[in-house]
Amino acid sequence: MSASSSVTARRLAAAVLAASAVIGAAALPASAADHDRGYRGPKVEISAVQYDSPGRDDRSNRSLNREWVELTNTGRHAVNLDGWTLQDEDGRTYTFDDYRLAGRSTVRIHTGHGRDTRTDLYQDRRHYVWDNHSDTATLRNDRGRFIDDESWGDNDRHHHGGGHHNHGDRGNRH
Repeated sequence: MSASSSVTARRLAAAVLAASAVIGAAALPASAADHDRGYRGPKVEISAVQYDSPGRDDRSNRSLNREWVELTNTGRHAVNLDGWTLQDEDGRTYTFDDYRLAGRSTVRIHTGHGRDTRTDLYQDRRHYVWDNHSDTATLRNDRGRFIDDESWGDNDRHHHGGGHHNHGDRGNRH
């Protein structure tokens, strides 16, 4: 190989490397930005709360189960809720155990006793959880990170998610 062809080969290699570096540098911020925009974590939200069981608050299992919180997965893919928590302001916590919420579906978490299904879960409590006057339901993932909350009554001014709340007879207070 001659000296001039060796210099030409080195210049060609240097030009290819320089061009690759420029293309790579230009593409990196775009792909990083796309990654940040594309990942927001699971798309699970508190979509509704029935904090005041309709009818008389007599602590019957029927009345307890008419108090509930609904979670909706607005994404296309299932989300494993194992270890996630739903908590009221007083620290009463329900921890999800081995439950997958399918994409674009909703699950209702009842306060009382019952048989868990794909669409209904039960906290197996004998006392009401959600205060009729004011309270906040907070959803956290298995790492304790805030996902969503829903407030009503005096606390209604700081809802962070896209859900809404329902209520029955607001005259009773638990």
